[in-house]
Amino acid sequence: MAGLIRATALVSAARRLFRSSEASLILLSVGVGILAGLLASLLGKAAWIMQSLLYGLGTDLRLSGLVSISPARLLALPIGGLVLGALVLFTRRKKRTSIDVVEANALHGGRIPLRDTTMVCGQTLISNSFGASVGLEAAYAQAGGGIASLIGQWLNLRRGDLRVLVGAGSGAAIGAAFGAPLTGAFYAFEIVIGAYTPASIAPVVAATISAVITARTLGATPYLIAAQSSQHLSAANYILYAGLGLIAALLGIAIMRLVSLAEAGVRRTAIPEWLRPALGGAILIPLALMTPHVLSAGHGALHLTIAGNIALGALILIFALKSLASIVSLGFGFRGGLFFASLFLGAVLGQIFARLWAFVPDGIPLSPMDASLVGMAALAAAVVGGPMTMSFLVLEATHDFEITAVVLTAALCSSTLVRERFGYSFSTWRLHLRGEVVRSARDIGWMRTLTARRMMRTAPATASPAMPVKAFREHFPLGSTSRVLLQDEQGHYAGLVPTAAAFADPAQTERPVSDFAILKDVTLSPDMSIVPIMELFDSSAADDLAVVDAQGRIVGMLTERYVRKRYADELDRAQRELYGED
Repeated sequence: MAGLIRATALVSAARRLFRSSEASLILLSVGVGILAGLLASLLGKAAWIMQSLLYGLGTDLRLSGLVSISPARLLALPIGGLVLGALVLFTRRKKRTSIDVVEANALHGGRIPLRDTTMVCGQTLISNSFGASVGLEAAYAQAGGGIASLIGQWLNLRRGDLRVLVGAGSGAAIGAAFGAPLTGAFYAFEIVIGAYTPASIAPVVAATISAVITARTLGATPYLIAAQSSQHLSAANYILYAGLGLIAALLGIAIMRLVSLAEAGVRRTAIPEWLRPALGGAILIPLALMTPHVLSAGHGALHLTIAGNIALGALILIFALKSLASIVSLGFGFRGGLFFASLFLGAVLGQIFARLWAFVPDGIPLSPMDASLVGMAALAAAVVGGPMTMSFLVLEATHDFEITAVVLTAALCSSTLVRERFGYSFSTWRLHLRGEVVRSARDIGWMRTLTARRMMRTAPATASPAMPVKAFREHFPLGSTSRVLLQDEQGHYAGLVPTAAAFADPAQTERPVSDFAILKDVTLSPDMSIVPIMELFDSSAADDLAVVDAQGRIVGMLTERYVRKRYADELDRAQRELYGED
């Protein structure tokens, strides 16, 4: 008993320490980074072992880098689909979709259930291991963010600190996979946390550095190879590559929309959900027979594309087939992301751009290597988001600041056009399709807790619509209340009467007060959150609105002034917590 008391006291002391000390949060982030690096290494190794067994890979080979594959081995694709389908059947009682790190930080204050982390990692690992055209990055980010969320919840961290820790864990796992700590850090800032803040810089960077060191110590092979810019870059190169960034943005939007169209089309068919991945795997077989570059995330194929001298026609075919393979894989139910696929497709796009530009008479020469690096970052920035993330990825791959400046230009052009014309990254687009109004990982979950039910004033002044104006004046003299809600004999809302309106004409005494009612058809529901509430106040130009339940009965009332004050107060609190000022 005494030992249990001491253990409980120790846990309580640890929770107080991590809630009150920034240095302790940094130390905690180092531990999370080590775990994230370990998990990323294990996931990557497990996927490679599975692919080696299924496809007979050599020691230094990647699946997408093979020249050809036996048709018999490609039967692994539909078999993997059946395995994934069996998992769907096993978990079919689970009604909701698993929470990923972006949704967790945007809507749930960084809270991710262990079951969801296990599900996302397991489904992504199965999909990638059997060769579907998806990357493991979703599993890496989920594993790192998920373990960080569990630790943070156990320590009862503040909402802002928990979100930072989840971002640090996700970024650390990505950094470990690419051997690139700055890339992982900016992935956390741009994709998972949604902001750069002084309070988050040290924990995130500490986590990514410790994760990369852990992965290197374990002998994990980073995804990207070293590449070098091959020419001096002039001002004209900036303009040309900015154009490449805009092209990448349009193609990125097209790919994201095609994935959603494929998913919607498959859902409308009579194909059972558990059978869809197997059918998708069967469709991938002829694509893989044409070129194995379409399989898995595309690590081996990216190396060949950057370093090789592939003909223009072959590049166009590879781009089309890889895009189709990714759309089929995600559309038919394989789990994963487009992070590395967009890097590979962007590299191919850059090569195509350079080859086509070579046909322009008297045009300045473009290096296919440089164009690959620029296209890689620009398309990934369009699909994944995070122009700084992709720019640092190129910097850590090339160690060349000159090409990185051009890459940043293209990535910013790409991400700006996507925000202007589309408004979503791939992860937030999928949330949008589920009905969530999320455009980044910025914390908007607190807004959902501010519902009309929580903010309303109960027991507002009410009167019968048939009450004569004379009686109304006696019950509600000027100064007693600024408005009265009308409630009929069945208890239903029948409008709102400004008190002053009933006193405007002294001669009007026998008319029913309902003649002065306004906003008869404009009400709030109890579960409506604060943003739609403010939008309704704006559209109706009302100062007060009744809160009415599904049966039309009055349950309360809200004033616009109070709603906007409450919003400002909560927003200020969230900002202070985000910037570590509490």
